[in-house]
This record gives sequence, C-alpha cells and structure tokens, in this order.
Amino acid sequence: MTSFELIAVLLVLTAVFAWINHRLSVLPHTIGLLVMGLCASLSVVGAEAIWPGSILFDDVSKLVEQINFKATVLDGMLAFLLFAGALHVDFNGLRSRGFTIGATATLGVVISTGVIGVCFWLAASALGVDMPLPWALVFGALVSPTDPVAVLSTLREVKVPADLEHVIKGETLFNDGVGVVLFAVLLAAAMGGTLEPLHVAEMFFIEALGGAVLGAVTGYFAYRAMRAINDYPIEVLVSLALVAGTYTLAARLGLSGPIAVVVAGLLIGTRGARDAMSAETERYLFSFWTLIDEILNSVLFLLIGLEVLILRYEPSYAALALLAVPISLLARFLAVGSPVMVMGRFRPFARGTVPVLTWAGLRGGISVALALSIPEVAEKSPILAATYAVVLFTLIVQGLTLRRVIKWVLK
Repeated sequence: MTSFELIAVLLVLTAVFAWINHRLSVLPHTIGLLVMGLCASLSVVGAEAIWPGSILFDDVSKLVEQINFKATVLDGMLAFLLFAGALHVDFNGLRSRGFTIGATATLGVVISTGVIGVCFWLAASALGVDMPLPWALVFGALVSPTDPVAVLSTLREVKVPADLEHVIKGETLFNDGVGVVLFAVLLAAAMGGTLEPLHVAEMFFIEALGGAVLGAVTGYFAYRAMRAINDYPIEVLVSLALVAGTYTLAARLGLSGPIAVVVAGLLIGTRGARDAMSAETERYLFSFWTLIDEILNSVLFLLIGLEVLILRYEPSYAALALLAVPISLLARFLAVGSPVMVMGRFRPFARGTVPVLTWAGLRGGISVALALSIPEVAEKSPILAATYAVVLFTLIVQGLTLRRVIKWVLK
C-alpha cells in the first residue's frame, strides 16, 4: 500500500468513526475516536481468536504495521499540534505562573520518573517479571510527561478556574520536551551507556534553553514578515513554514523541537495577533490552526486505538500493567504536589490545585511513540503493555471523569 493510500484509509476511518460518534453523541470527540478505534482493534483480535488465520486480521495488522507511529507523532504531528495549542494560550496568564509551570515541567518530571521507575521495578520483582532498574526508569521517563494533545483537547470540554488552567496548559506544553530528553538519556544508560549527572544537566540546559531561544528567533522573524504585509493566505503559509522550519532546524541543531514551536506559537498568538495581523488575517489564521488541531487530534486518537493490533501482549504482564496505573497516579500526585506545596508558601493557589493537576495528567500519543521506539529487547514487551494500560486509563477514565472531579473538588 502506498503512502497516499495509507493516509486515505486513515482519513476515511477517522471521518466515519467521527460521524458515528457525533450522531450517537455518547462520548467527547477525541475520546470517542479512541474508544471506537480500540473496539475495532479488539473486534479484529476477537475474530482471529475465533477463526485463526483469518485474512482480515493479517490485512489489518499489516496496514497498522505500515504506520511508523514514532515518526508520525514525534517527527510529524507533534510540531503542528503543539503550535496550534500554544497559539490559543494566554501568554500573560502563563507568565503569571511561570515559576510554578517551570518547576512542575522540569522537577516534577524528574520526581515522577524516579517514583515510577523504583515502584515499577519493585512491582516487577514481586511478580517475577525480569525488569532491571535502568529499564524501569526508562518506563518512568516515557509516562511521566503529560500529553499536550490529550490535555488540551480535554480542557476544551471542561471549565476550570483561569489561574489553574494556566498552570495545566503551561505545564503540559513544556514538560514533554523535558520528558523526551530524559527518556533519551535513560534509554542510552539502559542500553549500556554511562549516566553522568553533569552531562545530563548540560543536555537539559542546552536542549531546553536552546530550543526556547530558537523558537523566539524564528517566531520573531515570522512576526516581522506578517507585519510587513496584509494578505492572509501568505500569512497562513508563513505560519506553516514557521512550524515546519523551526522543528526541523531544532532537530538538526540538537535542540528541543517541542519547546521551540511552543515558544514560537506563544509569540505569534500574542504579539503577532496584536500587532501584525488584520482582523481578517487573525480570523482566518486562528481558524486554520483550529481546524488543523482538530483533524490531527482525531487521526492521532484513532491511531492510538488501532495500535493495539500490533501490541505484543503477554498474559503474564497483565498484573504488572494494571499495577502501573496506580503507580503512575501516585507519582503524578507527588510530582505536582511537591512544587505546589513549596510555591504555596509564597503565593496562594486555587483550592483543589493538586488533585485537579493529578487527575488532569493525561498521557497519550507521546508515551506510546516513545515506548514503540525502544529497541527490540526483552524488556520492551512489558514496558509497552504497561504504557498502553496507563495511556488508556488516563484518556478514558480520567478524561471522562475530569469534569466531575473538578466540580467535586472545587464546589
């Protein structure tokens, strides 16, 4: 199957499932697509169990295997989704909570990685699953950052206090860049490399700060280009070039592409909208990126459900995968609770900040992509099973109950 045919199949499936979910009005759009994709995958798996060797299972599995999930998400969709998300975020609101956002997006990810890694290692040992501590920490790194796509799409369905919303959005936009770097470092160590704290700190500093500077520079050039003209098709094209060019250049320079496009998106969404765009351009440009966000979100959530088809599931890993869910919740609670407790001595937080931040810690495509990128080692299967358990629980259970949790906590 050619690349065009593969894209066509995915778009047709996404459109059909989205239409059905909308007509039934049962679930929120993105979660509905995830559940329908998951049900379709499980139906095919069930058909294979009843009629072994069925052509349907082989054909659909080959179709899904053709999709390079890591490249599709981390090297394709993520840049555009992050820019679209940052474009609609209030920069002044983020700046008012900048220190808290920075602490939860960096220190919080490190705390979560450590807690998940150690607890996952202990759980695996208790269940008789061979899981060395370095590989348990790799799992901790890939499920610690919240997924900006999942979180931002869910927040559209839920109303939270403005101050708390700024923290949630800011953290989820920036912590995935930290998580990807930490994952790469721990993966190299698990594969036999050395783990030098000074070198790790240097990598974080260069990638994160360098990505922010790059995004500010490219965003400023795009802002000046938009300000010099008044032609919305060209200005939309400039924004597309900004995202693709910034993300690609960051990868070439060894900088954080996610952080770079987030900074660029914040600049265009605030200063660009205020000083460089006419009312017509602003309307078209923001509508264009909203549409891009919705389409890519839909395809991504469907892909997460379909990827179950090629998940190498072993029944012996079921207990460990289930234990990974409460472990990740505990780690999330400690990761957001520690910074908020320290910051709370200097400035007040909205009531229920910690439980809401904990329950809003959704994981999604980024975690799955990182898990699938692990080399073919014995530890990959249990890690992949545990990752899917955490992702599905956070997206379906936490995503569907987040509104009720917020109302209960904030009432």
